[in-house]
Amino acid sequence: MRYQQRNHRHSRGFTLIELLVVLAIIGLLAGLVGPQVMKHLGESKTKAARLQIEELASALDMYRLDVGRYPATDEGLQALIEAPGSARNWNGPYLRKKKVPVDPWNNPYHYTAPGQHGKFDVFTLGADNSDGGEGEDSDVVSWD
Repeated sequence: MRYQQRNHRHSRGFTLIELLVVLAIIGLLAGLVGPQVMKHLGESKTKAARLQIEELASALDMYRLDVGRYPATDEGLQALIEAPGSARNWNGPYLRKKKVPVDPWNNPYHYTAPGQHGKFDVFTLGADNSDGGEGEDSDVVSWD
């Protein structure tokens, strides 16, 4: 009976080696899976920015059909929400929400008209908020 009690007492927990092996496996999985998840998160923000820029471009085209021109750079994207003083036949707001969206990195979109690449340029500078970059830091533009 004493042998059974002692044997039962030894089989109730995990050894330190077993715990270390499990922690090592969890660490390896986190090291392999974590970067892949972060990569896809950055890609989804870039895709969201592309969709928002396309929506802004469509709204700018509707503005031009009504007013006869694109908003000037100094009027900015705010002209899609509130009628500028110089805009006759304004029939907005041209965006569903009553505010101009910010990019997925909480920075305002840049707008110039006339643009260097077309009638207007709408772009965001990405996660790093500076020109250029790659991956999540890359610029998202309306002219590509």
